Amino acid sequence: MPSSRSLRRAGATLAAWQSPQWAAATAGAAVTTVLVGVPTAVVPSPLFSRSVPVQWWNYPVLAATAVLAGLVLATFVARPRGSRAPADRDDPSAKTVGRLGSAGGLLSLLAVGCPVCNKLVLVLLGASGALTYWAPLQPLVAVISLVLLAEAALRRLSTADACPVPVRR
Repeated sequence: MPSSRSLRRAGATLAAWQSPQWAAATAGAAVTTVLVGVPTAVVPSPLFSRSVPVQWWNYPVLAATAVLAGLVLATFVARPRGSRAPADRDDPSAKTVGRLGSAGGLLSLLAVGCPVCNKLVLVLLGASGALTYWAPLQPLVAVISLVLLAEAALRRLSTADACPVPVRR
């Protein structure tokens, strides 16, 4: 049985995408930026503020999170009529990819968020513990989140031909 991960197959899938997939990827990235960036105050808004300034690495992590989440979301867009997709089958890896993507997104939210604004961290560690123990771990959490999102994107893009989204009728 071939591996469910292949950069070559993922690249071929991206090369074959048409405007609906790219539009979905762009919209997914924008929505992810808002859903992760606004509550963490990495994207300034009057709705949320931070007690601790945004770190320099929060911006590239947010950008990478948005791009990867947009790519994963776009793989679920129905193919345009007339595309040469194999017969529709259930995607056995969809649950795994969904879990990887969801875990990656949640970890990204925790990684770029203010260390003392997270109520769970405050309850568990207190404000000084959040700054002493949680804040230094956030870059590692960011790397883990991006690895999970990249794995989800790679698996989903690699298996697009084997387990396609149905063709729109």
